[in-house]
Amino acid sequence: MTETSDTRSAAGAAQEAPRSRLQRLMRYIPLIAPVLLWAVPCWVLLHTGQRWPLPVTLIGTALSVLGLAGMPLAMVRGHGRRQQDRAAIVGDTLLGCFWVLFTWSVLLGVLLRLALTVGGVGDGQDRARIVTWAVLGVAAALLAGGYAEARRVPRVRRLDVELPRLGAGLDGTRVVLITDTHYGPLDRARWSARVCETVNTLEADLVCHTGDIADGTAERRRAQAVPLGTVQATRARVYVTGNHEYYSEAQGWVDLMGELGWEPLRNRHLLLERGGDTLVVAGVDDVTAESSGLAGHRAHLAGALRGADPDHPVLLLAHQPKFIDRAAAHGIDLQLSGHTHGGQIWPFHYLVRLDQPAVAGLSSHGARTLLYTSRGTGFWGPPFRVFAPSEITLLVLRSPRRSG
Repeated sequence: MTETSDTRSAAGAAQEAPRSRLQRLMRYIPLIAPVLLWAVPCWVLLHTGQRWPLPVTLIGTALSVLGLAGMPLAMVRGHGRRQQDRAAIVGDTLLGCFWVLFTWSVLLGVLLRLALTVGGVGDGQDRARIVTWAVLGVAAALLAGGYAEARRVPRVRRLDVELPRLGAGLDGTRVVLITDTHYGPLDRARWSARVCETVNTLEADLVCHTGDIADGTAERRRAQAVPLGTVQATRARVYVTGNHEYYSEAQGWVDLMGELGWEPLRNRHLLLERGGDTLVVAGVDDVTAESSGLAGHRAHLAGALRGADPDHPVLLLAHQPKFIDRAAAHGIDLQLSGHTHGGQIWPFHYLVRLDQPAVAGLSSHGARTLLYTSRGTGFWGPPFRVFAPSEITLLVLRSPRRSG
């Protein structure tokens, strides 16, 4: 008996050792990542055989060092306890710029240089300088286009979604989804009003906001959020919290949305009835709610469905796509989510995919559950969207029993 216990203890220790090493390594990632983000572009653009004049090399290197030191400082002052909007704008913009520079320094630094070498174009210095100008040109074009995409009123994405359990009386129900508006340091009150005007042209029966309204408290971002009160729907306007509400006094946002005429679906549901058929519209708090310490805030799907007829189809609002496992286990028909921003700046969606089961669009889970993940209506942090356009989504619900 003793030998068996010792053997198990040794095996457990062997498993724990790699785990502890990985945990120690993960602690250093927040320190290593910013260094790589700035050091790689600096090396590729200035120090890989370009032989720039000394002043160019010194100035470029100095700017990289200043950026490496200044970006984290600006981010802390902007998003930490001080909440300085100007600092947040500077830090977020630098983060976006150097993510794009880092990405294309790696891609063009390898692929273009290889192509030039194989093609016998120029000598080492010529190839190095071509790569530098190519990286700078591509990055500038993507950042300019990404900024315009982030600041524009999103395009409307329309799609029909057939729900097998939806009654014929509800066929053609128009559901508009906006999410991740992220009102923040850049004042977007006019943008917010124009988004709401666009929503009102869609003649929605139901308008949904699946969270991350803003970065900052309801009191601080009120002016940007107030246009949400002008949104029109023939049946209801419903809202659930996102993770960012729990960084900024979530109850204040719940109260403000109620004041603006929206129904906060905090682990509860309402019924949408038409033509003798019924759709259950349910919502849950974000999955981060329980760890926020706010009394009564948690994601509780059973509570949201309590009292609902199990024969009725269910439309569920949940901020994060990864809630879909619980939704599928409960036989939910359609879950609407946001959170991912579609990655926002390519190729960040590959990292998002490590945490979420879907990044954008319609996907199927379990026996009958569909998930629609919006790329988001606004943007977080860096004011850029690269290969991940924002959207206002119009989903037309279809019944398999509709006439014709």
